[in-house]
Amino acid sequence: MDVMSSERNGQSTRLPAGTPFDDTAHLKQQRAIRTRGTILNAAAAAFATDGFPQVTIKDIADGAEMTKGAVYFHFPNKEALAVAVLEEFYRRMQEAVNGALEHGDPTSPTTVVDVMRRLARAFHEDVFIHAGARLQIERPYIKAELPVPYVGTLKVLTELLDQCRTAGNLPKSTKPEALARALGSAVFGAQHISWVLNDREDIVERVEEIIDAFVPLH
Repeated sequence: MDVMSSERNGQSTRLPAGTPFDDTAHLKQQRAIRTRGTILNAAAAAFATDGFPQVTIKDIADGAEMTKGAVYFHFPNKEALAVAVLEEFYRRMQEAVNGALEHGDPTSPTTVVDVMRRLARAFHEDVFIHAGARLQIERPYIKAELPVPYVGTLKVLTELLDQCRTAGNLPKSTKPEALARALGSAVFGAQHISWVLNDREDIVERVEEIIDAFVPLH
């Protein structure tokens, strides 16, 4: 009889050929991943619109079209949801930065500009970015350990500006760390003002103004 064998602890376990693979556990895992994603999307939308203090688990459950029990199965409390949304916020921020690094010359100010433009588009379009930005402001209300904000983006900008200066594409007097802080403060400050005044509809234009004012030779 045809057989299939698998190795476990050095011993052969022989199964009849054609034995169907039981993928029940795999299907449950995939369903759990989808459910968790749906809950996070609802949480991000709620936090972005109403803020952490006002949002309840019921609000998130209603937004996800699930029961509160389903939400609690994946997240023990509202703080855990805020942490998960912020982790996704920073992942997407890093994704925007990485896109510029992958396609740009690290010695050119144009790459610095591309980082800023990609961040502006993310702030304009992405609900997780909206939620993360608001949750950062509301950190005092969130009784959980949260990721440290901004340091990753500032580190990338500093490194890029330093390479630009070394390559002679920025004045020798440029101070990369100080300029990176100024650019980061300007972009993150602009998104806040744009949010408050215009629901971020003009964030791309506001960042273009920052680029024109701060980034020479781009």
